[in-house]
Amino acid sequence: MSGRSVSHDTFIIDRYYDVTPSRVYTAWADPDEKALWFPIGEEFDFRVGGREYSQGIAPDGHQYTYDAIYQEIVPSERIIYSYAMDLGKTRISVSVASIEFKAKGSGTQLLLTEQGSFLDGLDNVSQREHGTKILLDKLGETLLPATSKK
Repeated sequence: MSGRSVSHDTFIIDRYYDVTPSRVYTAWADPDEKALWFPIGEEFDFRVGGREYSQGIAPDGHQYTYDAIYQEIVPSERIIYSYAMDLGKTRISVSVASIEFKAKGSGTQLLLTEQGSFLDGLDNVSQREHGTKILLDKLGETLLPATSKK
């Protein structure tokens, strides 16, 4: 079969949030909290072996599917999950993501490392990193104290 390819790449995003590691972790672990910054879909089972699954229509009109399995959870320290992304009925990538929560000063350093296999030129690391940065910016906005939200 011609036209098939896989490219492998990794990106790391380092963010600082001026709240405790347990507060940042809760924003990932609690479905009501996570829904404030990440599109929660049909399934959210936050436990080792649990699944997170959602489908949605992007601004470009295409349907995307996110299908994740939690591989490792250490409360307030790390979350590791693997996930596949589909465009319509076509698989476009498979990734492993590690989220680390580290106390730093009065807040938390969040370190996200993603290793991806991007399939057939339908997805790439720069698009994925860009979208992930947008989500982490939204997370930061939800963690701001109510008095600083305008």
